[in-house]
Order: sequence, then C-alpha cells, then structure tokens
Amino acid sequence: MTIWRVKVEVSPRSGIADPAGATIERSLPALGFENVQNVRLGKLIRLEIEAENREDVEKLVADMCERFLTNPVIEDSCVEISES
Repeated sequence: MTIWRVKVEVSPRSGIADPAGATIERSLPALGFENVQNVRLGKLIRLEIEAENREDVEKLVADMCERFLTNPVIEDSCVEISES
C-alpha cells in the first residue's frame, strides 16, 4: 500500500455568483490594489489516502467530490494527486 497526498481545489462554477469573492474584489481598491478583477473564493482540501495505486485514488476522490466535498451543481473541483 502507498500513501497518496491529494489536494482538492473547489471553486464556484463560471457564471455562478460568488458573493465572498465580490466583497473581496470591492475591498481591494481601498487598500491600494486597483488592478485586481474577477476574484473567486474557493476552498482547498488536503487528504492523505492509503491505496494500492493511483487509479484507485482517482476513483475514490471523484466519488468523495461528487457525494460530499463539492456541490456539483454550482462548484467545480480540480484534483492533484502525488505519492507521499
């Protein structure tokens, strides 16, 4: 068995309102950051998974994202997997 490190980046889908990102974007100019646009706020989930191979990890993480880690209707996920 191998320990696999997994990062799952979750963000709102394109076209979905992101009120937290919009608040940050509106606030940045007051702090002198005038040239910032299209701010999107997401979350990063880090996991360690023990599995035989990368394919098993990919299937497991895809299932986690679909069933629990994301709302597939309004969020996208990007997964990065590396051997520990």
